[in-house]
Amino acid sequence: MNYSIQQIAGIVGGELVRHDDSGPVHRVLLDSRKIVQPKEALFIAIRGERHDGHKYLNEVYDAGVRNFMVESEPEGLFPGASFILVKNATLSFQVLAAQHRASFHIPVIGITGSNGKTIVKEWLNILLSDEYHIVRSPKSYNSQIGVPLSVWNMDESHQLGIFEAGISQPGEMERLAKVIQPTIGIFTSIGTAHSENFLSRRQLIGEKLNLFAKTDIIICPEDADLMQLVLPWAPIKQIVFIPDAWSSRTSSHHHHTFIKLTWRDREIPFEIPFTDRASVENVITCIYTMLVMEYHPDEIQSRLSRLSPLEMRLQLIDGENDCVIVNDAYSNDLQSLEIALDFLQQHARNHERVVILSDLFQTGLNDRDLHEKIAGLLAQKKIGTFIGIGKGMMKNASFYQENSRFFDSTESFLREKDSMSFSHVAVLVKGARDFRFERIAAALQEKTHDTILEINLSALAHNLNFFRSKLRPGTRVMVMVKAFGYGSGAHEVASLLEYHKVDYLAVAYTDEGVELRKAGVSLPIMVMNPERSSLPTLIRYKLEPEIYSFRTLESFVHALHATDALTPYPIHIKLDTGMHRLGFESSDIHKLSEILLSRPDLKIASVFTHLAATDEATHDAFTRLQLDRFDASVEIIEEKTKQKFLRHALNTGGIERFARTTDDMVRLGIGLYGVSASGADQAYLQSVSTMKTVISQIRTIPKGESVGYARNYVAAKDMRIATIPVGYADGLRRRMSNGVGYVMIKGKKAAITGNVCMDMTMVDVTDIPCEEGDEVEIFGQQISLSEFAAMNGTIAYEVLTSVSQRVKRVYHQE
Repeated sequence: MNYSIQQIAGIVGGELVRHDDSGPVHRVLLDSRKIVQPKEALFIAIRGERHDGHKYLNEVYDAGVRNFMVESEPEGLFPGASFILVKNATLSFQVLAAQHRASFHIPVIGITGSNGKTIVKEWLNILLSDEYHIVRSPKSYNSQIGVPLSVWNMDESHQLGIFEAGISQPGEMERLAKVIQPTIGIFTSIGTAHSENFLSRRQLIGEKLNLFAKTDIIICPEDADLMQLVLPWAPIKQIVFIPDAWSSRTSSHHHHTFIKLTWRDREIPFEIPFTDRASVENVITCIYTMLVMEYHPDEIQSRLSRLSPLEMRLQLIDGENDCVIVNDAYSNDLQSLEIALDFLQQHARNHERVVILSDLFQTGLNDRDLHEKIAGLLAQKKIGTFIGIGKGMMKNASFYQENSRFFDSTESFLREKDSMSFSHVAVLVKGARDFRFERIAAALQEKTHDTILEINLSALAHNLNFFRSKLRPGTRVMVMVKAFGYGSGAHEVASLLEYHKVDYLAVAYTDEGVELRKAGVSLPIMVMNPERSSLPTLIRYKLEPEIYSFRTLESFVHALHATDALTPYPIHIKLDTGMHRLGFESSDIHKLSEILLSRPDLKIASVFTHLAATDEATHDAFTRLQLDRFDASVEIIEEKTKQKFLRHALNTGGIERFARTTDDMVRLGIGLYGVSASGADQAYLQSVSTMKTVISQIRTIPKGESVGYARNYVAAKDMRIATIPVGYADGLRRRMSNGVGYVMIKGKKAAITGNVCMDMTMVDVTDIPCEEGDEVEIFGQQISLSEFAAMNGTIAYEVLTSVSQRVKRVYHQE
């Protein structure tokens, strides 16, 4: 459905302050980094705590967008563009999406709750897709912005909508209810997620129920608080209470659970293809939804076999021959294709981009419209090579570029894979579940051992935004990516940070900066320890040195004169205010300023210091002394050199405890990776890294037998011992030997038994029902990084930087 700019202004009650013949609007755009089909897009400049879309108006205009919704009239000329002026762009977008939703008279399922919303949505899509062409929230788009974005995708071809809604503040759900306008409501499990802004659990439930104020049918769990709140609606609504899933089990066998559910006074047996509690509860919610929609129990049962665990995240994996693999092998639709292409673009570095795509099913579009849309997306995202798999792709090959290749099945592609050149390319592998594209991802990825370090890029972005929220508007952010990005992978982390528009990166040595430049990172990069021998290389790759002594200053000037680099060249001046590691002392400042004044070939990019103890309140007086010393020295340098430069003193601990209005920039380090330096903000940070492996072998050890080197452990009873392929060469220290440390298997602690070996470790699984091949967590979600560091007698920094390079890094985005 297309809208004119005049229609949109009327719907949102905005003022059309500039108007040109800018064409109809079909798409809504909120992110300047995700521009597709700009001529038919409306850019909405959202203002939030951490961002302001108005900063990117020129960038979006230059990309071809001509329709804008803004909160303040822009300065400058925008020939051919139209601008709608509104008071609040977020609320206006919700009003626009609500009007769009009201144009379609189709059933809509609204889902809220604490856990399981996205899984229930995706499984319902699988279960109901035979009868309905469905529009649904992409991934977990359930916020004040995500919901209207999801609803905006509704068009005339759709027959059913499924949208999820989440809230973090009172009053938010009423607005989302106007956007979704559900006809069937589902309340999933009730927990405490996002409950910090509510007075009680009961208030949180009541706020979420506002989604269903005008809904005829509500499906919800038998929870005392929820039942008490929803029962007054019983005379005017159909309310279906879901019994406790676990208590309704009859048995579990071979990865299946057998239950009996009551529906219309009869007991109906079902076989569910899962055994864990969360999955069983989510499937039961889907069953009751289908019963409400008048599906016969036999038909429901026949479709349950389609369900399998969902990989709700994009994975970034190193491939063979210097390839980068983006694995999204579990779903395929136009909405998620756009998301996956953006992710590929973000992490392709300087690689050529390749897309391997299966047939798309049940899109509601005819072949011509569907394949024109796909081909248009590929062209917009500058995809170099396209590989289509499936009979539909082969039939419509003419819509794609000349160098495209097509195969009728996954098997036929795998047979010919070795004849194709996959070298130094970034490959998106995206397919409908029936095509089992995980086999393609496995065939392309680099072969390594079973121990991996998972890096959650969504969590990393969350932590970045959390620390940004603590800063005054306009404060710049330098992020430390030294030591291989604190063990997380410098290229991948730097690519994400560049995408999220941080201002500076910092590395320890020149070769680290060079690797980032070779990977295509263009952000300014400060080198904290520019060794004399590396200075010509530093200058060649446009890296910026930290100057901490007269010797380093003289060496850099000498190296600069030996090159043809553009001057004035940016440098960063390090002051020692009490750390006593590196830096100019206060007695050096006048001499330093005189030298800098005499050197027009040098530009002071920043002056900074390092605070020694911002994470400990007992040293606050010393921290304030350091800050006072820093301020005094900076004033002298400014006055003497007549230069304007950035000033920065605060590291992660400083951001947490000493956020000031006088600094232009801060340096974010360990906090980005989910560790609060002071401990004060730990509850607000998300875990970024999870180290995991698998069980290689399980054996029974009789009482009296020893385990491991030096026979330091002797079994006091008959035991089951599991060997896992990780040891001190991977970062698991020998200190954890003989019961000091433990790992997590099947949600239970498995104590380390005997000495940790170089490549293997033995753990006690006597009381843990597990098998060879089962997953083992070293640290991450169940064992926090801080807890693991305490077992090792060290700190989180050392743990992250000690994980061996032979441990494969796997990146994913929720």
